[in-house]
Amino acid sequence: MSLRRPLWAAAALALAAALCTSPAQAAETFPFRDPSLPLNQRIGDLLGRLTLDEKVSLLHQYQPAIDRLGIRMFKTGTEALHGVAWSTDYDANGAVVTASGTVFPQAVGLASTWDPDLIKRVGSAVGDEARGYNAENPTVWGLNLWAPVVNLLRDPRWGRNEEGYSEDPTLTGAISTAYGSGIQGDDPDHLKAAPTLKHYLANNNEIRRDTTSSNLPPRVKHEYDEAAFKPAISADAATGVMAAYNLVNGRPSTVNPDLNDVVRTWTSRDLLNVSDAGGPNNLTGSEQYHTTQAEADAATLKAGLDSFTVDDNRGGPTVTAVKAALSQGLLQESDVDTAVRHILSIRFRLGEFDPDGGPYAAITKDVVNSPANRKLARETAAKAAVLLKNSGNTLPLAPGKKVAVIGPLSDVLYTDWYSGRLPYKVTPLAGIKERAASVTSSEGVDRIALKDVATGRYITAGTGDAGADLKAGVTTAGDTEKFDVFDWGQGVVTLRSVANGRYVSRANWSTLVNNQEQPTGWFVQEQFKLEKQGDGSYLIRYAGYETAYDWFGPNTYVKAAADGTLSLTTAAEASRFAKEVVGSGVDDAVAKAKDADVAVVVVGSMPFINGREDHDRTDMNLAEGQEALVKAVRQANPNTVVVLENSYPTTITWEQANVPAILWTTHAGAETGNALADVLYGDVNPAGRLTQTWYRSAADLPDILDYDIVQRDRTYLYFKGDPLYPFGHGLSYTAFRYQGLRVTPKGDGYEIGVKVTNTGSRAGDEVVQLYTHQRQSRVKQPVKQLRAFQRVSLAPGGSTTVTFTLPKADLALWDATRNRFAVETATHDVMVGPSSGDIRQRTTVDVRGEKIPDRDLSTTTRAIDFDGYSGVDLVDETKARGDAVAGSRGDWIVFEDVDLKRKPVRVTAGVASIGGGSFELRLGSPTGRLVATVPVAATGDVRTWGTATASLSGASGVKDLYLVFTGDLRIKDLALTR
Repeated sequence: MSLRRPLWAAAALALAAALCTSPAQAAETFPFRDPSLPLNQRIGDLLGRLTLDEKVSLLHQYQPAIDRLGIRMFKTGTEALHGVAWSTDYDANGAVVTASGTVFPQAVGLASTWDPDLIKRVGSAVGDEARGYNAENPTVWGLNLWAPVVNLLRDPRWGRNEEGYSEDPTLTGAISTAYGSGIQGDDPDHLKAAPTLKHYLANNNEIRRDTTSSNLPPRVKHEYDEAAFKPAISADAATGVMAAYNLVNGRPSTVNPDLNDVVRTWTSRDLLNVSDAGGPNNLTGSEQYHTTQAEADAATLKAGLDSFTVDDNRGGPTVTAVKAALSQGLLQESDVDTAVRHILSIRFRLGEFDPDGGPYAAITKDVVNSPANRKLARETAAKAAVLLKNSGNTLPLAPGKKVAVIGPLSDVLYTDWYSGRLPYKVTPLAGIKERAASVTSSEGVDRIALKDVATGRYITAGTGDAGADLKAGVTTAGDTEKFDVFDWGQGVVTLRSVANGRYVSRANWSTLVNNQEQPTGWFVQEQFKLEKQGDGSYLIRYAGYETAYDWFGPNTYVKAAADGTLSLTTAAEASRFAKEVVGSGVDDAVAKAKDADVAVVVVGSMPFINGREDHDRTDMNLAEGQEALVKAVRQANPNTVVVLENSYPTTITWEQANVPAILWTTHAGAETGNALADVLYGDVNPAGRLTQTWYRSAADLPDILDYDIVQRDRTYLYFKGDPLYPFGHGLSYTAFRYQGLRVTPKGDGYEIGVKVTNTGSRAGDEVVQLYTHQRQSRVKQPVKQLRAFQRVSLAPGGSTTVTFTLPKADLALWDATRNRFAVETATHDVMVGPSSGDIRQRTTVDVRGEKIPDRDLSTTTRAIDFDGYSGVDLVDETKARGDAVAGSRGDWIVFEDVDLKRKPVRVTAGVASIGGGSFELRLGSPTGRLVATVPVAATGDVRTWGTATASLSGASGVKDLYLVFTGDLRIKDLALTR
């Protein structure tokens, strides 16, 4: 979900109060309140008692109370990616209402455990805490949770990488199923809370995210993107999906018919599908897909969305639009009934209409941040940590060592956009202090003072938590004139005031104030750049994210007025400042490192700055200043350990080559410091594994908007280069031996077993990963593909036989020639090991399936079911459903192995073109033998379809058939006939 600055908050609060008034209990006991009746009967009874107006009112995110039936207000949307985070409600100051409960590791960290049993326990704790908050205030804390995010981490530059699980659909499916199952609870008829999968479909870029289209050829769509969503829905571990902002093949996800046609076929349960914030309004706004909101809302309902997340808590516009759609015949009352039935189904399963509130109604606020949940958070954070490198047994650390804990993240914990507040904080420094014999510390950041060159006056900050407006005030530099500079890369820094430990911000949208605990908010107004000029002075540039919206134009530079007041102006009018380094962070860190037995350098990201919702990363490097710090410390003390704390792959090529030990963790919540210490000192033997490929450079990646992982060799599935760290990588303090891999046919599949032995002197966990590779195929196959995994614990010298069941159906590929999955007859490599790059045992199995027949184009074939392409776009056939291919001169698609033995003589195609054009059919290559030129008459609109025909000559045998565009047009289908 997206949330923008709550300018509406005051009005929203007043309306929320009206909506949330507790309804009077109806005097009559209706059948829908009888839990002994079948669920469908109860839903039908309630649905039949609602008026049309009442039913329409339930379509909005804020479903108002219906007093006459004793039904209270219900709201969708409590964020809970790694703990209960926030609700779509606002306090009196316009701030989002945020939870202060257990914060678990970010989602990518949860998946890094490769431990579904553990993640189910985490999900259960989150479900408990959601219930606890709901028990305290059900009008703010709804039980429809918007989590987990199952979008695949196809591109590590995605701003929301921290929210997802993996680049692999099998791992993503397992972790999302576990998390969702835990949230829901184990009662077969009731839900503890209702998890909603985000964001359907192929949502993995923030740049122009509501107007860009993800081009998904059928294989990519079915084998990859859908495969991430299907497991949790099929296992009844989720209660619906949230539609994404982006378009898929030219159609906004808000009106993707697959929400009904595909997603609902994965389960027999009713699903409550919701829009992302503002999604339905984008249809008439940024996307310009529908002319009126009535048309847009009708299309949204018909596509399979049930709940409109728009206009905050003001349901009026949605009600008006839906009623208009009904009056215009765009919707029938039965369409509304269908959506309301889906909504009520989830509300019933949550126990709302049971007299006792259902089996989870007894959960109270006492569960929030309970000792058990804090213990679970620590366990999870430790199990999520990934040991990337450990040469010379640098780790674990011996307890008696003197340790220098260094770095900008050494004594701080940060939260992210989808995190709750931390009720307490154990920083890395605090955790290590509990273990080490002696500890020194340094943040390794420069302390500076900024002096207006023209006046000699220093920028002065306020004291106390509220700080004060910064101004150029005095001519000597005390603590109120000093700032610690944190480097986050690409020139962006934050300035922490020494006067009060708060960050400088434009939080009041006017002057600069030192009042923020951490960089935060939608626009992140704590970002600055210190731009050195030719004369050695500096310009101070405000670099908050709202500058991306060009709200301030060129007025982003700081100017000091005659009275010292600071304001923003152009670079030409800005004041020039001297940057006086009061204390060198590198010098301090080096001194501490030289005086220690070991240096632990904690570097990484600030989650509100280094990529986040609405902002993709443009590189994958560690911040320049942080890398310089690591290099200096490593030179000062060869016994250096780097702890990298961030939310995504990072190109730490120098560190991998030169630093003895590297440990990665995501931002892992209040217990981060304890968990890191547990791992660094060996109380926990690390067994976390990477869920993404870590590339050596962003140059290894294609454009972030290119979604065809097959053609572009994306992710570990198809990448043929040499990664920095492969998918599944992670080291241990012990060693494991793999023996005796066997594959045995069993039922309609295979049983695969391998013996794993801990050959080291420490107990530890091993993540045993099963991969396959299909050697022969009609289509391009993955280099290797994860099929299953198990995290097992073994004592020193202990052994276990890890057994996997691999259904033959899991080896199926999407056959675009017949629009279905098919298992080909082929030899498959079967491989096991601790990572995709460390295969310890392999064998083969001959799979008996089928041979995909040669293409038959004698019947009408969709153009999108091609085998290859160049240059084309995938587009919508109509606004309601269907896919087509759009191209311009020189673009082409190819159908391989086409059966032309009957020597067709005519081609017929479904075409659309505003101005007309043509296409050619050629054999063997885009410039091969010409067998047809097909003129296309203008149809006047890209979604107005006509028929184009032409004679075909010289086509025979079995050939690759290229359709080459020679004009701007769209093609939806074609047939070759006698």
